[in-house]
Amino acid sequence: MSEELRVENLRKVFSVGRPAIDDVSFTVAAGEIVVLLGPSGCGKTTTLRCVAGLEHPTSGTISIGRDIVSAPARGVLMPPRHRNIGMVFQSYAVWPHMTVRQNVAFPLKHRKTPRGEAKAKVDEALEIVGLSEYAERPVVALSGGQMQRVALARSLVYQPRLLLLDEPLSNLDAKLRLRLRDDLRRIIKRTNVTAIYVTHDQAEAVVLGDRIGVMRDGLMLQLASPRDIYNQPADLFVANFTGASNEIDGKVIECSGHEGIVETTSGARLRATFPATIAAGSPATIAFRPEAVRLGASDAINSFTANVVDCRYHGTQTIYDLSVFGGRIEVLELSTEIRFHPGSEVPITLPHTAMWAYAGNATARSQH
Repeated sequence: MSEELRVENLRKVFSVGRPAIDDVSFTVAAGEIVVLLGPSGCGKTTTLRCVAGLEHPTSGTISIGRDIVSAPARGVLMPPRHRNIGMVFQSYAVWPHMTVRQNVAFPLKHRKTPRGEAKAKVDEALEIVGLSEYAERPVVALSGGQMQRVALARSLVYQPRLLLLDEPLSNLDAKLRLRLRDDLRRIIKRTNVTAIYVTHDQAEAVVLGDRIGVMRDGLMLQLASPRDIYNQPADLFVANFTGASNEIDGKVIECSGHEGIVETTSGARLRATFPATIAAGSPATIAFRPEAVRLGASDAINSFTANVVDCRYHGTQTIYDLSVFGGRIEVLELSTEIRFHPGSEVPITLPHTAMWAYAGNATARSQH
């Protein structure tokens, strides 16, 4: 039976350096999948390990359902084996001398589940992950993707309150990774288990998560639906990390609510969306995705002329490097044809709802 997870003011400090987790709070509803997304060293795996009980938090509270499983200030630290959680690691962690069925049944044997009940639960778990016909095979005869399904079935067979997944697809080749990624959400949702999934891959986060928590330097920068993360990034780092690789520096000329005008260093004026309030006269950086730019189109707002510096043909899409605003931007266009060639001029439009202005002229690209 799935349960709600509550993490309040979680902090983890190792012996040296900055905190690995710095006052992180979030809630995962029963049956919800939350993905922790961020670069290496951001604190996402440490957060997962604290929830599992594999790391001891410095401070804060972790609760699963009605049980407080970690509260250092009160001397509470429930051992991992008593938390009733399932965990799937990067490595498959299967027992090579056992069959598929024996691997999946092992947790039930440890819990002294009656034989008939155990068989029914194993059959159900194998059916859910699509391995029923492989039950009696040696686990070493399976592909990497199938072994990871065995690990998933083993973590689900005893109906944990919480499922934790630490980059479970990272050891698979590209094709297997895509196939299992698409199946994982269906499997987790079918079992209705509460889940936390850790990854640095934005595509995985969007496919799997009901909500995504973007982390950096031990902080939770934004926790929202995939749609909100991609269309309303809270700060420049979140925008950059989720693909808004173009940046234009300038100064706020006027602002009204969540929109305003930014004058670039070249003197051009851009209407942009302001995720947070920025005062007129303040420096600002506009971030936007390569695919947001419309080529060969002119509107009344945010239309300019750019020069094509380079283009890279990828078959179903072309990536253009354009010179504009005194610098360069990258534009991605879905097409099987190259429409514009180096040396030519091209009209462009930058939809203001996809141009996000953030305070300051600092770049975040080099920091992830």
